[in-house]
Amino acid sequence: MSELSERLGHGADARLVIINADGLGLSHAVNAATFESLRDGLVTSASIMVPAPWAREAAFQYRGEDIGVHLTLNAEYDRYRWGPITHAPSLLDGDGGFPRTLDDLWDHADLDEARRELRAQVERAILWGFNVTHLDSHLGALQLRPEFFDIYLDLAVEFALPLRLSDASTERSVGFPFRNLAASEGVVFPDHFVAVPAIGSRQAIEEAIAHLEPGITELHVHPALDTPEQRAFDTAWSRRVDDHHLVCFDTHLPAVLARAGVGCIGYRALRTLQQTST
Repeated sequence: MSELSERLGHGADARLVIINADGLGLSHAVNAATFESLRDGLVTSASIMVPAPWAREAAFQYRGEDIGVHLTLNAEYDRYRWGPITHAPSLLDGDGGFPRTLDDLWDHADLDEARRELRAQVERAILWGFNVTHLDSHLGALQLRPEFFDIYLDLAVEFALPLRLSDASTERSVGFPFRNLAASEGVVFPDHFVAVPAIGSRQAIEEAIAHLEPGITELHVHPALDTPEQRAFDTAWSRRVDDHHLVCFDTHLPAVLARAGVGCIGYRALRTLQQTST
């Protein structure tokens, strides 16, 4: 049973999903596929990587869709780099971009510089015209260490935005109760999150729907078009293309959702609840 479902006006045993598209701004191929998935497909929410090279182009394409900020402190590609939008030397690796790995970030980042950078990313999205609906974290960088989670939670409180949070099982592995900490600050977050260990969500989504629990479950995909540029830097390009097909053209997934009686919502409903409950 889900208290969150009831607070949103649904039954306590309702099963609802947020289908979120990560990585808006990464490339033109990602932007085009993400907006198609939001406008014509099953995707109900997306999140923009403000420092990424194609983020500004995404802002020009925005028409009021449910879009949050994908808070970004890493640039994981060897052949494709981006870095902070603020002056933040501790957030750079040896070739001038964000660190490629989480361990490198956590080992070298100055927390004050990280806080300024992440706040600037939210502020820039707002300046560009996004009606920001939520916050989430690229590669989970802000959720897995308590000192970085403090920044994540503070921004959610400051901007009155819901958060993506992993399931309670992650709390045991990382060693601190991030879900309880968020709830104590009045921050709203989905009941469940289906983690996908690598790009390509088809199998994880199909398995999740077959065993969906009552409440709000966030599923996430990484759609992209098949373009030469995407292939040039992204070894997972084919799985991104499959994600795009899954949420835009596949007839099986909507049928499975309908048969299971699963409803779809976006993060905007959670934001409204959070902002009217404080």
